[in-house]
Amino acid sequence: MSTTNATVLIDSWTMTRRELAHWQRQPVQVVIGLIFPVMLLLMFGYLMGAGRGIEGEYISFLVPGMLALTMVFGLEATMLAVTQDLGKGVIDRFRSMPMAPSAVLVGRSVADMFQSALSLVVMIGVGFALGWRWDGGVAALLGAVGLLLLLRFAMLWLGIHLAMLAGKPELVTAVQILVWPIGFFSNAFATPQSMPDWLGAAVEWNPLSATAAAVRDLAGVPGQLSGSWAAEHTYLLAVAWPVVLIALFFPLAVRRFRRLSH
Repeated sequence: MSTTNATVLIDSWTMTRRELAHWQRQPVQVVIGLIFPVMLLLMFGYLMGAGRGIEGEYISFLVPGMLALTMVFGLEATMLAVTQDLGKGVIDRFRSMPMAPSAVLVGRSVADMFQSALSLVVMIGVGFALGWRWDGGVAALLGAVGLLLLLRFAMLWLGIHLAMLAGKPELVTAVQILVWPIGFFSNAFATPQSMPDWLGAAVEWNPLSATAAAVRDLAGVPGQLSGSWAAEHTYLLAVAWPVVLIALFFPLAVRRFRRLSH
């Protein structure tokens, strides 16, 4: 490992510890972030869930979809932290230190991934409490968690880039709305086959839908395949979509950050 890479890793871990220390001072924000997806699961599972086109128990179909949805939503805290650091001049102090410029963003993203992993543990536990069962084995479960966290990492860098385009903390909520179509125009709550043909085709190509479908398959949920190319290559898309998003928005976010912090 080169000296430069080692410096970036050390600086990034230092910034990660800084963000994790904020959890101790703002525990309510962390708790709300964990409870909100649970509320969505209960709401769609028992208050609004129709289960159109679903084979078997709806909860078996819904929980993997909600796990994927949790990885897409809840980016506001990270987006706000980035814009607040820029607005309060914190970045100016960091620039005076011998620190890699990308370490601030990487540290923030790693801290977010810790919370995302914790959210997955909570959601899986709630799913089991509601009667959901995993029939795919331990290796399949680890693979599913890996795909879910990969999706989160991709959405995280998309969110960070959008936050810096917004520039101000008060605009973050408005920018977050741009992410909503990815969450709601998906197969999280219903099968594409139960939708109009044009909508179902678009839903199958949604990055969230690919991850949700792959997780359902790993969990042993009865197949909901439509015979389309996207439906038959969910694993490929579940990896390809996040990789493409990361390859696109990671360098854009870092470049934007360097420009705004000078």
